Amino acid sequence: MEILRIHFHFIIIFCSILLMLGSCSQGYLCHPNKYSALFIFGDSLFDAGNNNYIQNATFKANFWPYGQSFFNYPTGRFSDGRIIPDFIAEYEKLPLIPPFLQPGDHYYEYGVNFASAGVGALLETLQGKVVDLKTQIGYFKDAKKEIRQNLGDEESNSLISESLFLLSVGGNDYGFTKTSTAFQSYTPQEFVDIVIGNLSYVIKEIYKSGGRRFGIVNIGDYGCAPFMRAQNGSGGCFEEVTVLIRLHNIALSNLLKHLQTQLKGFEFSLLDFYTLLSERINNPSKYGFKEGKTACCGSGAHRGILNCGGKEYELCDNPSDYVFFDAIHLTQKAYNQVSEIMWSGTPNLVWPCNLKTLLA
Repeated sequence: MEILRIHFHFIIIFCSILLMLGSCSQGYLCHPNKYSALFIFGDSLFDAGNNNYIQNATFKANFWPYGQSFFNYPTGRFSDGRIIPDFIAEYEKLPLIPPFLQPGDHYYEYGVNFASAGVGALLETLQGKVVDLKTQIGYFKDAKKEIRQNLGDEESNSLISESLFLLSVGGNDYGFTKTSTAFQSYTPQEFVDIVIGNLSYVIKEIYKSGGRRFGIVNIGDYGCAPFMRAQNGSGGCFEEVTVLIRLHNIALSNLLKHLQTQLKGFEFSLLDFYTLLSERINNPSKYGFKEGKTACCGSGAHRGILNCGGKEYELCDNPSDYVFFDAIHLTQKAYNQVSEIMWSGTPNLVWPCNLKTLLA
């Protein structure tokens, strides 16, 4: 009898703890916010491995040394470890958010990652070799249907409206289409307006599906990335790309301000990734790095040839000394710094408020 009494007492305590924490799905962490999902859209800045499952994808990171600093194996993330959505999930007390195309059971109540390396706001950008934004929106609608089946209409609507929607897109439109015939038909501002128009459509589609809280990253200073320096014979920044990126970032800010007046309940947090990256490229030691202009992994000038993990590449001894891990993408340490500012930074870098305030 004494043994049974002890066991019963233990069960009562255990159930009480579960009630306080909330139930946990298999393999996931408990978190205090019932409606705290994370839905992720965009390009390689956010791709957690969707391109692993696209047979003819132009860009993949499913080979060593990607992932070496945290996972100890390649996951499809374009870094030596974690990327921005991983750190934001940690701040939200969520597990790592899985890629939508990853086989197996998904628990969409915590969110899911649709991002695909190489994607642009324009469907023509690497068409057929990425999960384009229109398809990403379609996948989100599929996930939403499954959430509704599991939770019912009222709870699923609450989950979606209280969730955070992360979005990073646009850089590939300028990097891969700037020499195309279509691009040459427009002035730089006209081309940027087309990209922004497509981006507006995507945000509105998410809004129509119930999304209200958006965390958006503007385009980083990629004109000065190792990849662009390698394209430029002088080893300096690629000014043509930089001009387009600056025009894009101004237009993006204006778009979000307009949408806030146009869409009831629309809220956003915009990270000035351009300034954050530019600062670390030009003043690496100020942020704990030794090198801001040369990549840790790659070959050629500034290790700017994007062949990390391929044939005849070079790899640095310590990725944490570098801002860039490969010719375009950042190290885990750099992404960690960016994510911290996105979560709790000041309005001069994340505007009009940080993600922590947005979700409060």
